[in-house]
Amino acid sequence: MKNLKIVLALLSLIVVVLILTTGSKEQKLSSKPLVATSNFAIYDLTKNIGGDKIELINILPFGVDPHSFEPTPKIVAKLEKSKLFLYSGDVLEPWTQHLASEVHKLDMSKYVTLKTLEDDEDEEHGEDHEEHEHHHHHHGAYDPHYWLDIENMKQLSLVVTEQLSKIDPKNKHFFEKNKEQYIQQLDQLDGLYKQQLLECKLDTIIVTHNAFSYLAERYGFKVESLTGLSTEAQPSAEDVKHLLQEIKEKNIQIIFFENFANNKNIQTIADDTGIKIDSLQPLGNITGEEMTLKLDYIDIMKINLDKIAEAMQCR
Repeated sequence: MKNLKIVLALLSLIVVVLILTTGSKEQKLSSKPLVATSNFAIYDLTKNIGGDKIELINILPFGVDPHSFEPTPKIVAKLEKSKLFLYSGDVLEPWTQHLASEVHKLDMSKYVTLKTLEDDEDEEHGEDHEEHEHHHHHHGAYDPHYWLDIENMKQLSLVVTEQLSKIDPKNKHFFEKNKEQYIQQLDQLDGLYKQQLLECKLDTIIVTHNAFSYLAERYGFKVESLTGLSTEAQPSAEDVKHLLQEIKEKNIQIIFFENFANNKNIQTIADDTGIKIDSLQPLGNITGEEMTLKLDYIDIMKINLDKIAEAMQCR
């Protein structure tokens, strides 16, 4: 009986310790500022800078097309509790305009260099633009895929660091140090692109929809696409004919699709021409497989680089 009382007392003590420890952990977690993002590239950047000093969530579930995402009431409620909400812009996320006014949201497109749709169309069609007019549905007044320009990512690093320092000033030095390290990684990535795409036999890649014009402009190549900036538009017979001519004239051996876009038409072109098809990642979101592999922005940009270099037959 005496031994039983000792055992029960010890069990009670263990339970009390566990409760106090759990409560302490929850309290510590809740003391971190909650930061939300709506885009994988911005999420990964914020994760690198904020580290373990913030509670970070990406409201866009991995494996979901960012072009068609609409937040649930549960997600909206989470956003309203956040200290900071970083979103890519009204063009891709028009629903952000309807959030409660007390939500501290920041449109990250306002802090970067943007390409207008006119720029994209002129580059895509070149001198034949007037003769070969594409009728595409566009997101808005600018190309929203600005995070594929490494200089834009460096600029966003400064903005994120400033914003995190405002909501958590005691960790400003921590954020600043992480920002410097991340910008160094971006500089190294930029160097790899410049080196690997320096000498190429071809100057064009073909994709399902043109999410890669920022990348192309920075490193001096061209992009031809079936559906312009839209992932939902259906290509016309003229669009398909134009791409087939490009493939033949430039001896293109690889064309690209995206995991979140319909690849049926681009697959048909690959089958008809007998050339290779592969995927490129525009980094608005990642797939479930990429999440499992724990790939980050820089990892995927390097994978994109290897594929582009192969497609353009670079040395």
